[in-house]
Amino acid sequence: MIRELIVKTRTIRRFKEDEGLDETVLRELIDLARLGGSARNSQPLRYMMVTDRQLGARIFPHLGWAGYLVDWPGPAEGERPPAYVICLLDRHCCQGPESEALVDLGIATQNLLLGAAARDIYGCRIGSFAPDISGLLQIDGSRYKLLLVIALGRAAEEVVLEEAGPDGDIRYWRDRQQVHHVPKRPLADIIIAPGSRLSG
Repeated sequence: MIRELIVKTRTIRRFKEDEGLDETVLRELIDLARLGGSARNSQPLRYMMVTDRQLGARIFPHLGWAGYLVDWPGPAEGERPPAYVICLLDRHCCQGPESEALVDLGIATQNLLLGAAARDIYGCRIGSFAPDISGLLQIDGSRYKLLLVIALGRAAEEVVLEEAGPDGDIRYWRDRQQVHHVPKRPLADIIIAPGSRLSG
């Protein structure tokens, strides 16, 4: 059951823009993020919900999408995310190095996206963004650091997993039907025995 949910939890970059998400749903997903483990139990992450269409439209131009798809500028009108969760580091609560908070961020956002997929909601974690977003959202930069933007909505594309070939190419790609393919390294390639010497 958990494997099926993990396989289902794919990054989606094209959404049904007209199907909005309300803050009640986002609160439930953020609650799942909150319950994840945290280094030193410092729990330094904070979240901002964006469901307002006008504000979302102002955020969108400041986001980078799909680095491997060099000729794709991002989702077109009608395919853009109807909601965002903005992930912030609260420096007042960060007890260790910021690298610990990044581990927390991975745990928290995976919880959030697993919970979303269970509701047939999907997302895209975006780490490529312009600093202008902080100004748009009136974030107090002396206290909060913007770490990640999660775009959320109903999927308007199909994503399939496939095993990476022997050449080791793990770049995702789209076929002529615009199906998004995501190569995963074979299990045998990622399990190593103690004392093994890695090559390549």
